Amino acid sequence: MIGAWWAWPLAGLMYVVFRLWYDNWRGPLTAAEIDYYLDLVTASAGGESTDVLVLRRFLEEDDGREFLMSNLVRLEPGPLTEPRSGNTTTARKMMENYTKGFFGVFVKLAGHPVIVTRKVGGFVDSWKAGEDPGWTVSASMRYRSRRDCMKLATHPDFLAAYPFKVLAIAQTISFPTQVIMSGTLRPRAAVLICLMLAAALVHLGSLVL
Repeated sequence: MIGAWWAWPLAGLMYVVFRLWYDNWRGPLTAAEIDYYLDLVTASAGGESTDVLVLRRFLEEDDGREFLMSNLVRLEPGPLTEPRSGNTTTARKMMENYTKGFFGVFVKLAGHPVIVTRKVGGFVDSWKAGEDPGWTVSASMRYRSRRDCMKLATHPDFLAAYPFKVLAIAQTISFPTQVIMSGTLRPRAAVLICLMLAAALVHLGSLVL
C-alpha cells in the first residue's frame, strides 16, 4: 500500500500558497506610490505625529524586504472617557479598541505581532538616555513590506481606530527595524514544519488503517 501519498503534494501546495501571501513579490515602492501615500498621510491624522521627511526617506530607501516596527509605549495612567459611548475606561481597554479596529486588515496584509512585552522595572543599563519616561509596554509588529505598512496606515479602518490610540497613549516612539538574529522559530519555518508533520501523520495513518 502506498497510503495517502496525496498528502505530500497537498502540503507542498499549501506552503506555496502561504509563501505567495506571506512574502512581498512586488518589489520596492515606486516614486509614484511614495508620493501617493505621503499625500494621504499628510492629509490624515497620522500627519500630525509623523515626521514626513523621515518617512519619505524610509520609503525611498525601500529594499522590498519585510521589517519590524518596534514600539515603546507609555499608556495614560488615569481613567479615560471612551469617545463613542462616553463611558469611563482604561488606557489598556482603549488600546484594545484601537487594535481591534484594524487588526483584520493588518493580518490580510500578512502583518502580525512578533513580540509584545510588559515593563517590569526601570532602566537597568543606560547612559545619555535621559530620564525614564515610564514606558508601559514594548511591541514589535511584522510588516510584509513598506508598501503594506503604508496601505495599513492609510486604510479607512485604521484611520477610524486611530483616535483610540491618541487618547490611550501618553508618549510613544516607533521605529522600523530588520532582524539580525533571532532565537525563535519564524513563520516560514514553523508553517513548513507543521505542514510536513501533518502530511506525515496523514500518510502514516492511512498505512495503519
